[in-house]
Amino acid sequence: MAQRTLHEVMTNASLIKELADVARDEALLQGVLMRIQETPNSSELVTYAPFTLFPSPVPKAVFLQALAVQTHYNTLVDKISQDTDFLCSALASTVEVDDFTARLFGIHKQILKEGKSQSVVLGLNRSDYMLDQSEDKTSSLKQIEINTFAASFGGLSSRTPDVHRHILKVAGRLEESQRILDNNPAAGLARAIAKAWELYGSERAVVMFLVEEVQRNIFDQRYIESELWKRNISTVRKRFDDVFKTGSLDQNKRLFVDGKEVAVVYFRNGYMPQNYTSEQCWDARLMMERSQAVKCPDISTHLAGTKKVQQVLARPGVLENFFPGQPQVVEQIRATFAGLYTLDMGPEGDKTVAMALAAPDQFVLKPQREGGGNNIYGSEICRVLEGVKDNTERTAYILMDKINPTPVQNYLLRRDGPLTISNCLSELGVFGAYVRQGEDMVMNECVGHLLRTKSSEHSDGGVAAGVAVLDNPLLI
Repeated sequence: MAQRTLHEVMTNASLIKELADVARDEALLQGVLMRIQETPNSSELVTYAPFTLFPSPVPKAVFLQALAVQTHYNTLVDKISQDTDFLCSALASTVEVDDFTARLFGIHKQILKEGKSQSVVLGLNRSDYMLDQSEDKTSSLKQIEINTFAASFGGLSSRTPDVHRHILKVAGRLEESQRILDNNPAAGLARAIAKAWELYGSERAVVMFLVEEVQRNIFDQRYIESELWKRNISTVRKRFDDVFKTGSLDQNKRLFVDGKEVAVVYFRNGYMPQNYTSEQCWDARLMMERSQAVKCPDISTHLAGTKKVQQVLARPGVLENFFPGQPQVVEQIRATFAGLYTLDMGPEGDKTVAMALAAPDQFVLKPQREGGGNNIYGSEICRVLEGVKDNTERTAYILMDKINPTPVQNYLLRRDGPLTISNCLSELGVFGAYVRQGEDMVMNECVGHLLRTKSSEHSDGGVAAGVAVLDNPLLI
């Protein structure tokens, strides 16, 4: 097939239709799967997870920068989780006004009082970035957030490279198809879970995935389970309700659920207030936190991932306290920070309010929530801040500079969605995995990446929220 330019491919309607048909079939062949919205708890009917027809261009230098800083982010999250005084002062204003953070902090205090039952810590996180386009057209890597809890799409993103390789071959773009990077976060995440399981020290014990009530994205998790079964490590899937009804601690605080000893609790649920549908859910969370099982994340690591902690880290001198005598590490991390501003009561917070109200389109207002679709933009910032600017409720939020990436054109493939070209923005996620035993860091790695792309008309929301789609970087 003659070599076409990418522009020629993108504007050839009959070729695009043919490629889209090929792409959907290839996604199904490769296992890029989701259950359908109508029956999210059954695998009788599945469809492809939404994805881009073509990979998106990402500058090689910033991609490598994101990979290189990830082990430092792993270390930082782990250090924060161990620094009780820092967490206490960073979250002091937030727990006064945010009930959810306050409940989590209450569990944290109870565990500190009792003493931790397990010296092994397992962290699986994903640091998310966008490329900020400056006036002079250069791109810089800016962190949106770090997810320390249930960072998703490590499984499906392990399957998407072959989909884009195949599409590019069929489109006559062989050279580009060979530039799609290998990527297998599922294997790396599972390797860390397996290490934590091994350090727990009981071959009978299982890895328990603590899962949502609605499990549309089950295959993403199944890839990690599959990697564990390859190592002869048993996995079980349980909900909060199962843990409350069939869970117990023995005299040594070993956790048993449905008669099985649990070595590792891998939380894929519990990061939003609505995940706790009753007091029994909170009781189950506390029981797991008190247990000898390795928690991913444990309660202090969960708190380390809050937006307020992200904002406090950007203050002068804070990173230096975590990395004394390591100015190059501090510089690598700080280079990825966007502007972050406090809304605490006092002159500094007042200044932030005034700045946001004067130019709302330059900022994002962020509540202490995970899961996509929670952030506030544009005129909505004014509406929210006008309501809370003079009282402590404003301290439930932080303000961040809005990152301005350059849109690129692509086709977003969704079940029953139209096949139209869109102006798209991409977000790069980097997966980190670490295991610590006592003082000893046993594993600290960057284990893969995730590119998600959405139409530029959407401000917020990820793949699970139904806005973004899976993608691959094509390094330029």
